[in-house]
Order: sequence, then structure tokens, then C-alpha cells
Amino acid sequence: MSPPSKTILIVDDEPLTREGIRKTLEAWSVGRYHIISSSNGTEALEVLNTRPVHLLITDIRMPEISGLQVVEDSRSSGHKPVVIVISGHPDFQYAQTAIQLGVVNYLLKPIKKSKLLEAVEQALRIEEERGRVETMEKMVDSRLMQAKTVSMNYSPPVRQAVLYVEEHLQEPLGMSEVAGHIHLNPSYFSALFKEQTGFTFSEYVTRSRIQKAKELLLQTRLTIADISEQVGYQTSKYFIKLFKDYEGVSPNQYRKQASEAEEQIET
Repeated sequence: MSPPSKTILIVDDEPLTREGIRKTLEAWSVGRYHIISSSNGTEALEVLNTRPVHLLITDIRMPEISGLQVVEDSRSSGHKPVVIVISGHPDFQYAQTAIQLGVVNYLLKPIKKSKLLEAVEQALRIEEERGRVETMEKMVDSRLMQAKTVSMNYSPPVRQAVLYVEEHLQEPLGMSEVAGHIHLNPSYFSALFKEQTGFTFSEYVTRSRIQKAKELLLQTRLTIADISEQVGYQTSKYFIKLFKDYEGVSPNQYRKQASEAEEQIET
């Protein structure tokens, strides 16, 4: 069996409750998850700040730092866990605050094993789906997608230009050449394109090429040199520089990070 890649953190100042939940989850997990526990909010926040936690199960009422404070602070950690809160007292105000903080379940003590495991499995499904969404968000250029979504509202020449770019990413794409293709003066075309898409023509082409490169990095095993060529760059060195300018990492790092994220989702 491969080592567990996801962590469940249990936070409760009552030892019997904390150990009961931990033992129940360890028996259910059969080594699939790291199950760790903290006896107070301070310990929990130290854990959250030092390692990724995928599911946080926390009591609401604890001395010094409440469970809701732990939940609120966890939202600023690098990896935001999904959260189940537990409480010995039904309290509408606590429940309402928990919902506002994005908590996925609210369990009252004493907790039945079947209810706990049902809530944990549901929470982990939600966490998995969030991971997929985050991976997709990293892949998609949201500004570019927005521009493409409203492209039907563009004037016919700009729509033609957008379509031409999509169909010729592998080829040289100069503004004068595309303006000539749609029979417009280059200066007029440049102003019209920027006004309607929000991008200069050059930036739109670059973003489209980077977007295509990201798809090829994730969906194929093509080399960086081959991908560079497929998105219209004659030298991989220039492509790598541009990619890093837009994405903050090199194409190889991007591929590796996306692959690791996908592996975590599938585990």
C-alpha cells in the first residue's frame, strides 16, 4: 500500500472524545489517511501552519482559542481544509457562524460512529472536488476565458480575428498580417481589438499560446521543445521565459505541480 497522502486533524480538549474519534477513524482509514490530533486550538494552528491538512474536525467550545477561531484562521493557510465541527450543545448562533465559514457538517455530541463516518466520507468527497476545481483554475486563464465567452458580442472583424488566432497559433501571428486578413487598417484594427477584448492584440496572442501550452503540458507527454513549436515559438528558450513571466514557474515545474496535485486527488 502506498503511504497516505492526506491528513485528517482532530481538535478537541476532551481526551475521551478526541481519542474516540481518532480510534474510529484509524480503524476506518486502514492506513489510507494520516490521522493526527490536537488537544487545543493553539496546537491545531501550529499543525495547520506547518503541514497540509485536508479535513479538520474540531470542537467548537475550547479554552483560549475556540474551534470557530481555528476554522477562521485555517482559511488563510496554504491548503484550506474542509471542516466538520462538533459540539456538546445545540446552538443556532454557532451553527450559523460555522455555515458562514464554509463548514461542511455540524455534529452534536455524543457522536454515533455511523454519523461520524458518513460525515467524514462526505467531507472528503467535497475536498476532492475542490482539489479538481483548483487544478482547473490553475490551468485556465480566467481573463482570457472571459474574453472568449463574450466573443459573440464582438464586431464581425474582431470575431474573425479571434477565430483566426485560434486556428493559427502554430504560425507567426503579426498584427498587420491579421488586419490584412480581415481587410482593416492595422492602426484601426489595433484600437478596435483592444476596445472590445480588453487586450492588446499581442497580449491576446501570447495568452492564447500560453493557455494552449498549459493544456499540452497536462494532457500530453510532448517535450517542452515540441510544445514550444506547436504554440508558435521557434525557440524553446523564449517560450520558457514567456511562460514563467505569465505563470510564475517554468513549463516543467508547472507540469510537475499539476501532476502531483492530480495524484493527490486520485489517491
